[in-house]
Amino acid sequence: MLVVRPARPADLPALERLAGSATPRLTNLPAHRDRLEERIARSQRAFDAEVEFPGDEHYTFVLEDLERGEAVGTATIRAQAGAQEAYYTYRQETLIHASQQLDVRREVPTLSLSHEVSEASLLCAYSLDPHYRGTSAESLLRRARLMFIAQYPERFAEVLAMAFPGYLDSEQQSPFWNSVGRHFFVRDFQEINYIAGVRSKSFIAEVMPQFPLYLALLSPQARAAVGREHPAYESAVGEMLAEGFLRSRHVDIFDAGPVVKGERSRLESFRQAAWHPVRVRPAHSLPDAEPAMVANQRLGDFRCVVARYALSPTGQLMLSPEHAELLGVEEGRAVLAAPLALAGTEHDPGYDEGEL
Repeated sequence: MLVVRPARPADLPALERLAGSATPRLTNLPAHRDRLEERIARSQRAFDAEVEFPGDEHYTFVLEDLERGEAVGTATIRAQAGAQEAYYTYRQETLIHASQQLDVRREVPTLSLSHEVSEASLLCAYSLDPHYRGTSAESLLRRARLMFIAQYPERFAEVLAMAFPGYLDSEQQSPFWNSVGRHFFVRDFQEINYIAGVRSKSFIAEVMPQFPLYLALLSPQARAAVGREHPAYESAVGEMLAEGFLRSRHVDIFDAGPVVKGERSRLESFRQAAWHPVRVRPAHSLPDAEPAMVANQRLGDFRCVVARYALSPTGQLMLSPEHAELLGVEEGRAVLAAPLALAGTEHDPGYDEGEL
């Protein structure tokens, strides 16, 4: 049985393993013991704090396999992406170059340094044990964070964002970084990715070019990588688009991976989530039903599991004794439930024109 819960100090070895096995390596989940230990402590403080509006809180969750007795996945929410220092991205824009004398008018795509995403809440640092990929564990870990946000909206921004790893070549190098950032830092992608994960990112504003980058001047490989996710994340992007996120005009500043954004009120997990009182019944007597994410309403002891969305004629959510115990709920207590399956994972609505 799998459960998503807040990370605790005993999860440190598992987080180290998950950070080291992430494909590709993640800037916001460095395989650095001290930083991971600090991440857990910071998360515990966030869960314990009384919060009225989003700030510098980081909430780190783990997916625990109870049979194995260890964390097999992790994911984080940053309440405000740029609460401590600006969260930089490149924004895709278009400049018009025209001359009446030469009868020339050209629309030229550019990338401009931006920190607009700083105000959003960021879903980040997602890593899952390879043995669980392609299973419902992926959706549970990724979307349990939305179930948490739905219960404590005052702790988060109205706009949520996710930055996905960008395209890397066969040698795990970023064509975009080699065409842009390498000229200013004289370091390869993996090295700068690690430095950004374990130190402050203030060097971005200090060293990266402040003027727009003309895409036509980049290498063909770099242009093709702009807004393109790493192949390992194609299904994840599809799921988030089906959730209601939209591809924004922002891309990661290092590898040009896509940044998706969504208003909470438009996301499927928020629209379809409903509160139900619990009715405990033996597992064998529960009717067949579609699986759902079910979460309790405990802040520091948050739990989210996959259970059958079986409702009684009076609207009670019927849970097995095992699931009720895992969630820490008794009969009559309310839980939040939302369908696990999302329709239309192939749908890609393109850019969010509303942010222009």
